Amino acid sequence: MNTVTDVLAAARQRISEEAEPNRFLDVLERGRVPGERLRQLAGELYHLVGSDRRSFALLATRFPSAPAGELYGAMAQGEVEALGLLLDFAAVLGLREGELRAYQPQAAAQAYPRHLARSAQHGSCSDVALALLANVAESGGTYTRVADALVSRYGFEERALGHFRFFAETPQSLLDQAAATLDHGLAGGDDPGAALHCALSVHSLETAFWNCLARDLDPG
Repeated sequence: MNTVTDVLAAARQRISEEAEPNRFLDVLERGRVPGERLRQLAGELYHLVGSDRRSFALLATRFPSAPAGELYGAMAQGEVEALGLLLDFAAVLGLREGELRAYQPQAAAQAYPRHLARSAQHGSCSDVALALLANVAESGGTYTRVADALVSRYGFEERALGHFRFFAETPQSLLDQAAATLDHGLAGGDDPGAALHCALSVHSLETAFWNCLARDLDPG
């Protein structure tokens, strides 16, 4: 298991086998998430995106040569754009950036960005590249469903949902860079088992992020 095809297939298979229900999505699509919990979502996302931006910037610094440097530099810049779009969502909820900055995030919700930060600091260039490729379909589907539910069940206008639409679709050029980075890393001796572990952890902790926001909510 040392080619992109093999490692990616193994990651997707394990993710499929270990998938858990997204309780937040279930409650959101039933229209039962109160406004205060949506404001909490904005606060959690603000801290998550800020952390991810720093993680990707660190990866770009650790692995500056192409293709990894280009991939992680583009991902860091994408988080900057996503953070700006998040402010539009927060504004509709009556939140200014200073309030998002002052929000105290939940430890369980922030386990995902903490893991990503650790991977950026100590992992190989292959780890996060595989995590992106293995999780992109499910993650994108989640953001699509969140945005669609906010329109249909809560009356949000599309102008406020750019953050969610941004993460709903990952450009093919970025995925191609991720595949090239993974191929380059594996050819250079990166541990495919470590990359697989990172991808599975990202999947599990992304689910935990959303489910943390569903805590104590009545699914109806």
